[in-house]
Amino acid sequence: MKRENYFVLFGLLFLSISLLPSTCLPQGLPAITAAAAGAQTTRYSLSLEILALVTTITLLPSLLLMMTSFVRILIVMSLLRMALGTAQTPPNMVLVGLALFLTIFIMSPILSEVYGTAIVPYLDETLSFDEAIKRAEAPIRGFMLNQTRETDIAMFMNIARIDEFQGPESVPFSTLVPAFITSELKSAFIIGFLIYIPFIIIDMVVASVLMSMGMMMLSPMMISMPFKLMLFVLIDGWSLIMGNLAASFALP
Repeated sequence: MKRENYFVLFGLLFLSISLLPSTCLPQGLPAITAAAAGAQTTRYSLSLEILALVTTITLLPSLLLMMTSFVRILIVMSLLRMALGTAQTPPNMVLVGLALFLTIFIMSPILSEVYGTAIVPYLDETLSFDEAIKRAEAPIRGFMLNQTRETDIAMFMNIARIDEFQGPESVPFSTLVPAFITSELKSAFIIGFLIYIPFIIIDMVVASVLMSMGMMMLSPMMISMPFKLMLFVLIDGWSLIMGNLAASFALP
């Protein structure tokens, strides 16, 4: 392309960007405004509500990872696949889908409470946005506190230089979320260690038998994998793993 064509292309692009606000604004949404509808309530414009909705959808994956049971379940499933030695079976898409639906199953009581106490009153316009956020925060905070170790909370409180707080309910979310993630990682690796033990024993037995038979060139992993799969199927491993994972999140 010649240099003159580049100048023409950039000129048209600049002209289109310059005319875009004037052509789209009359048909667009109203400006972002907040109008007082009462003494203590605030109504937000449609633009602000759509902006909040788009922001929530953008942050939804992070919220799913950081404040639910998704992290522990996915890590345990990945460690189980490594212990079985089945490489990419089940594939990542299956593990993520399984972790997602198991997370929905575990979090359904909390999500139902959030929907009934915060979302429904807000949609019925009987509750302000700020109050709805506070009501939605309470059950999620309770779930995270029940799954977080006190030592992890104390560590992040010391890092944040917060010396005094009235109780667990007063722990700020900025401190509770990393403490919750740290505790979930610890719990996931502890469960993964317990899962690894029987499969390591099978690998050691197979390797010892092959070495005693003089088959040192034969890979023990190739021989032990059918035995590990047979053991996992005989003990109904998937039901045990998913059932115990769900039970590990039981609220006291």
